[in-house]
Amino acid sequence: MSQTPAVATWQALCLDASDQPRLAEFWAAAVGRRPDPHDPTHLRGDAEGEQIWVDAVPEPRTAKNRVHLDVETGDLDGLLALGATVLREPGDDISWHVMADSEGGEFCAFLRPGRPSLPGRLYEVVVDCADPHAQAAWWGELLGLAPEREPKEHYAALESGGRLPFDYLCFVPVPEPKTAKNRVHWDVEVADVALLTGRGATVLREPGGDISWHVLADPEGNEFCAFTVRT
Repeated sequence: MSQTPAVATWQALCLDASDQPRLAEFWAAAVGRRPDPHDPTHLRGDAEGEQIWVDAVPEPRTAKNRVHLDVETGDLDGLLALGATVLREPGDDISWHVMADSEGGEFCAFLRPGRPSLPGRLYEVVVDCADPHAQAAWWGELLGLAPEREPKEHYAALESGGRLPFDYLCFVPVPEPKTAKNRVHWDVEVADVALLTGRGATVLREPGGDISWHVLADPEGNEFCAFTVRT
């Protein structure tokens, strides 16, 4: 399936943390990232866009994460040794394990024969939402991503096509509304923030003081950050 021109480019994943060093250590091992020698809570990968920022925040986790990561691994032993816990075993309607990281943040583990226990591989980023297909269409236009080749009725997924550091960006329906700031978000690069607001993004915070980027929300209120890159 051919790609469309991208309005914005994926830059990084960002994880909020109460214990910043511990969560950074967990995810570095879980998905094979290297701590930056100058900042061990900034995790780097081998390819563009693979970086993960682990950010200290004052507010505690109060609700299920509406954005979570899916990880491929050979077995659960390595994740459990890092401090993960199993929240739900595979069953009738799921073929994966639902787990929690060292701070209780949900993620899913997919067992893949032949893979090592650690490091795992970041497979998908999954977003809870009210309207999966509308969200997928919005983000697909921004990032130049095509829907998966076999679309599903009850959820929507965008194929990476080499533009994301994982395979799919997924949107799944949930009944509960968003009630708190997401503890997982992503950053994008864009030539002009007006390209985002003109498509329905809302500016939550302008650059200034301690930040040089815009904080925005997508049409369902999910926070993301945009860095202006002049071309």
